[in-house]
Amino acid sequence: MEVIIQPTYEELAEVAAEIVRDALLKKPNLVLGLATGSTPIGLYEALVRMHRTDGLDFSNVTTFNLDEYVGIPPNHPYSYHTFMETHLFNALNIPAENRYIPQSTTVGHEEFCEWYEAAIVDAGGIDIQVLGIGKDGHIGFNEPSSSLGSRTRIKTLTQSTLEANAPHFGSTVDAVPKMAITMGVGTIMDAKQCLLLASGESKAVAIANAVEGAITAEVPASVLQMHPQTIVIIDEAAASQLKRVDYYKQVYANKQELLSQDH
Repeated sequence: MEVIIQPTYEELAEVAAEIVRDALLKKPNLVLGLATGSTPIGLYEALVRMHRTDGLDFSNVTTFNLDEYVGIPPNHPYSYHTFMETHLFNALNIPAENRYIPQSTTVGHEEFCEWYEAAIVDAGGIDIQVLGIGKDGHIGFNEPSSSLGSRTRIKTLTQSTLEANAPHFGSTVDAVPKMAITMGVGTIMDAKQCLLLASGESKAVAIANAVEGAITAEVPASVLQMHPQTIVIIDEAAASQLKRVDYYKQVYANKQELLSQDH
């Protein structure tokens, strides 16, 4: 697990975008796993800028979203379909048929979840999975106690997740959908590389538990310690509870020095 600490949210988003850009330049038909929520917005804004100003081409990219609420239509203002269209898809040249987002209904959900897993495999697997982290350490909508080998399925959301998402639904917890379809922890772990992004002091404990704590289903993100290619990109505030901050910064500085020598 590589931990990259940046002074600000804007800088962490830029580092994440550069990782995605470099991967796309090497593999034009990159398969991206995408997250929603406030954290990845800066990454998406940077990718849109790279597309518009540098001509970064997404025409052969395939995307798979982590999750979607159950019980609201795709065109709902707070659905993740709408989120992705607003923050990324309307500005990039990713073909519509290459964009996969979980369905927002329980109808035939077991068959759909099996189909979604198969679609990822058929695309060659996810090359880079973008992740945020909940205050309780969840990734996707894999709440604490989720199986670390779980696959795409319907999950009931915890009270803390409902409260965290309430501002998107008029600050009313009762208006937040109670369930979601989400990639499983095992599905996420199948990605070739994971990028976990976090910012702000409110995520500091979750990051400390995920990066330096025990691997446990109580902190689903902690399983990323077992992934051979996980990069955690955080700002100073989100890093404030880590014990090895100086070492992580030293590792990153040494890596940058080696890269500069290669060029």
